[in-house]
Amino acid sequence: MKASQFLISTLKEAPADAEVASHKLMMRAGMIKKLGAGIYTYMPMGLRVIRKVEAIVREEMNRAGSVELAMPVIQPAELWQETGRFTTNGPELLRIKDRHDRDYVVQPTSEEVITDIARQEIKSYKQLPKNLYQIQTKFRDERRPRFGLMRGREFTMKDAYSFDRDLDAAKKSYDTMSGAYRRIFDRFGLRYRAVAADSGAIGGDLSEEFQVIADTGEDAIVYCPDSSYAANMEKAEALAPVGPRGAATQVMAKVATPGKSTCEDVAELLGVPLQTTVKSLVLATDAKDDKGNVVRTQVWLLLLRGDHDMNEVKVSKVPGLQDFRFATLPEVEEHFGCKPGYLGPIGLQKPVKLVVDREVAVMADWICGANAEDFHTTGVNWGRDLPEPSLVADLRNVKAGDLSPDGKGVLAIERGIEVGHVFVLGTKYSKPMNATFLDVNGKPQFMEMGCYGIGITRLPAAAVEQNHDARGIIWPDALAPFTVVLCPISPDRFPEVKAAADNLYADLLAAGVDVMLDDRCERPGAMFADWELIGVPHRVTIGDRALKEGVVEYQHRRDTEATKVALGVVAALIRAKLTA
Repeated sequence: MKASQFLISTLKEAPADAEVASHKLMMRAGMIKKLGAGIYTYMPMGLRVIRKVEAIVREEMNRAGSVELAMPVIQPAELWQETGRFTTNGPELLRIKDRHDRDYVVQPTSEEVITDIARQEIKSYKQLPKNLYQIQTKFRDERRPRFGLMRGREFTMKDAYSFDRDLDAAKKSYDTMSGAYRRIFDRFGLRYRAVAADSGAIGGDLSEEFQVIADTGEDAIVYCPDSSYAANMEKAEALAPVGPRGAATQVMAKVATPGKSTCEDVAELLGVPLQTTVKSLVLATDAKDDKGNVVRTQVWLLLLRGDHDMNEVKVSKVPGLQDFRFATLPEVEEHFGCKPGYLGPIGLQKPVKLVVDREVAVMADWICGANAEDFHTTGVNWGRDLPEPSLVADLRNVKAGDLSPDGKGVLAIERGIEVGHVFVLGTKYSKPMNATFLDVNGKPQFMEMGCYGIGITRLPAAAVEQNHDARGIIWPDALAPFTVVLCPISPDRFPEVKAAADNLYADLLAAGVDVMLDDRCERPGAMFADWELIGVPHRVTIGDRALKEGVVEYQHRRDTEATKVALGVVAALIRAKLTA
C-alpha cells in the first residue's frame, strides 16, 4: 500500500474525553473515530489491526476443530424469554420492537440462538461433539461507556460454543479450547496470563480468563512468581493462617474512640497495628413468596480483619448468602442499636447470623466496635468473650505477600485487561430450552455446553495499553496495521531515492511483507512522527546522502537509534526479523 492511496488521519492532540493511553493514541493515530457514546467507526488503519486479530483467531479456531457460522445481531425476544434472560438481564440488554410490535434484542451474546440451532440440528449422540463459533458485532448498553474500545457499547467478539454428551466430554472440549486460546495469545505477541476465574452459579473450576498485563487494567491478577499459580481476585483463595490461635493476654474493655469510625482511625488513636482490629459488615437476605414479596429478612454480620477487604463473590458462596444485599440503616440500628462505624458482635439488640473470616477466627486480643457511638471494645477473645465461631469462611481479597494456595511461595498482584474467557456452561441453557439428544441408550439427555469468548475489538486497545511510549503506539509484528514502513526523503527531488524506495517496496511485496510506502513527500520530522504515533514496528529510511554510500537506515520502533544497512541486504534483513 502507498500512503498517497491510503487514508492517514493523525491528530496532534487527543480529544478531551479520552482518558486512558489506548483511547488517546488510537484516536490520535486515526484508528478509530467516535460516532456516539461508546460507538466508534473503525478507520482504515484501525480496521487493518482488527482484521489481523480476526485472522489469527479464525486460523486457530479452525485448527481446533471449531466450525464458523454467523448469527443475527437482532434476535427474537422469545428465545431470551425461554431462559428468562429477557427480564432478568438489566438495562444493558437493548430491547427493541419492530413495526408489528414484536420484541427483539440487539445481541450482547448468543447462547440462546446457538442453543436453538443445536436443539434443531443435533438429534443423536453420534453427532457430538460439536463446536461452533462466530465473529460478530455485539451491543451492550453500558451506563457509562468509557476508555474507547476498552468499554464501548458496540464491539466485535468471537464467541464459540461447544456441545457434548456428558461433563467428561465437555471437559475435553474445554481443554481443546483452552489450548487454542494459548496458541492465539502467543501469536499476538502480548504478555498475558491465563488465570483461574470464578464459575458463578454453575460451580466447578472450569473457567479461565485470559488477561493482557497492563498497569491500567481494571482487573487485579493474583499470581505466584515461584509457581504456575494464577487467578483473578474473585477466585484467589486466602489460606487459613498457619498455627494455633494465640492465648488471651488482655482484659476486654470498652474504650472511648470519639469520632473514630474506621479501623484505620481507631488503630492510629490507640497506637496499635491495624491488623489487631476487626471490621463489621452487615448484610441481609430476603425470603420472598411466589409473587416476589419479601416475607422474611435475615440479617448477617461478617467479621474481617481491619486491613482486609470483603470479596463479594466469595461471600455469595457462603450457604444462605447467595443473594445478599447490604443491610439498610434502619436494619442496622434495629439489630445493633448503633449506627455503622461502631458495630461489633458483642451486646446486640437482636440476634444475627455471624460469619467469620478465616483470619479473624484465629485472632486473639482483637478490637471491634462496642455498638455504642464513639466507643470500641479492646481485648476481645473467642471462647471467653464470644462463643467459638460456628461459620468460618474465606471472605476476603488476598493481598500481596499472602501464602500461595499451592504452597510454593507468596502471592504477587498485577493489573490486567480481560480479553478472553473459556468456561463450561453445563446445562444452564440446554435445560430451559430443552436442547436434548438421544444417547446410546435411546433416552434423551441434555447437552453439556461450554462457551469461549475473545474481545476482538478490545484486544487492540489492550495491546496499546501494554505497548506504547511518549511517541505513540508500539505494535507487535502480528497486530501492526503495516509491518514495515518505507520512508523516502524528498523522492520528488531525488529520482534515485524514489527508484530505490520503489524497488525495495516491490521486493517486500513480492516476499509477502505487509509494507507501506510513504510517498507523500512529507518533511522527515512529520513523516517519522506519523509512523511512530501509528506504531509500525519496522521502518526503513531512504535518503540521498546515505544512498551515495550504498546504505539505508533501519530502525525498529523500540530502538533509540537507526542502524545503517546495505541497500542490497535490507530486504533480507527485514524478512529475517519477521520470521525470527
